[in-house]
Amino acid sequence: MVVERSMSPVWLSNTYLVAAERGGDAVLIDAGGPVAPLLQAIDAGGYTLSAVLLTHHHHDHVAELDAVLARHPGTPVLAHPLERERVPATTGDLVPGQAVRCGALELVPLHTPGHTAGMVSLLVGGTDVFTGDTLFKGSVGGVRAPGHTTYADLRHSIMETLLRLAPETRIHPGHTDPSTVADELEHNAFVRIWRGLDPEGSSPCTALGEPATLILLGDDYDGGHKAWVRWPDGSDDIVPGSQVSAG
Repeated sequence: MVVERSMSPVWLSNTYLVAAERGGDAVLIDAGGPVAPLLQAIDAGGYTLSAVLLTHHHHDHVAELDAVLARHPGTPVLAHPLERERVPATTGDLVPGQAVRCGALELVPLHTPGHTAGMVSLLVGGTDVFTGDTLFKGSVGGVRAPGHTTYADLRHSIMETLLRLAPETRIHPGHTDPSTVADELEHNAFVRIWRGLDPEGSSPCTALGEPATLILLGDDYDGGHKAWVRWPDGSDDIVPGSQVSAG
C-alpha cells in the first residue's frame, strides 16, 4: 500500500494520498493542504484519483478541496451525512460499515463521533486506520469544536472502536505524526487512565472560566496541552489546555 502525507505548516493537519500500488486508483483523505505535493504525486505516479474522502467538515481539513477539484473535476467527494451540509462540494455519503473500493483497496468508514457528530475514521485493508481528529499520537480530540458531540462519544470512539483494532494497526491521524494501536494503548496518557493503569488527577482548576477538577493535563499534537476536566455536576469534558488554569 502507498501512503503519502502532506502536512499544513499552519494547522499541522494532514492530507493523505492512499493507493494499493503505483499507477492504480487512489484516494485523497481530507484536503486541508497543501495539496500541491500530492497532486504532483498523482501525476508522477500515474494514479487515477477516484475519490476524496473527508473525515469531517472543519476548515483545516477541507481548505484546499477546491484546488483538488480544479485539477480533477468531477471527482466524487464523500463524507458522513451529518457532515455533508457543512461542505457543499460533497457529492455522496460515507456510510459507516459500507466499504469504499479504490482499485485493490477496501476502505471501511468507522463512525467515531465526539470531535464532530459525523466524524469518520477510515480502516484501509485491515492494516491502517486514518483517525481524523479523534485520536492522535499521544493525545485525543477535543469536544469543544464546531459540530462536536460529547466526551462520552469521544471516549467510546477511541476505546471501543479504534483501540479494539489489532495492536499492529497503523494509525494515521488528522494532525502530525503516525502511531499504532499498541503504542496508544501503552503510552497515550488519556488512554492509560481510561484503562485503569494510571490514577485520575484531583486538583481544582478553572476551565473556560468555570470551576472544575483537572483530571489530566496531557500533551497535545502541537506541542501544547489538552485538558480532561470534570465539572461540578460530575460530567467530563476535553478542552484546550490553554483555557485551564490552577485553582
